[in-house]
Amino acid sequence: MTQPSEAYKVGQRVAVTQQIPRKQAVWTGRVEGQVVRTEQAKTGSWYAHAKDDKLWLDRLVIRKDDGEVVVCNLDGYTRVDILSDAG
Repeated sequence: MTQPSEAYKVGQRVAVTQQIPRKQAVWTGRVEGQVVRTEQAKTGSWYAHAKDDKLWLDRLVIRKDDGEVVVCNLDGYTRVDILSDAG
């Protein structure tokens, strides 16, 4: 499992690898870029006994080299490697 979103700092360069387990295989995706912000945000899903009766997820917002902004939900199948510190 990855660290909470507070472990990452704006400006750090990171590589985020996420996996989706499937019955016969695992889908793997990787995105690399600079941390724009970290947040904990609620989803539309209901989850019993959670804050505001919602499921809260750690999120990492990164900007890829081509300018695309990607929001990554951090879960047990996510690995975040810090490639360089904030400049």
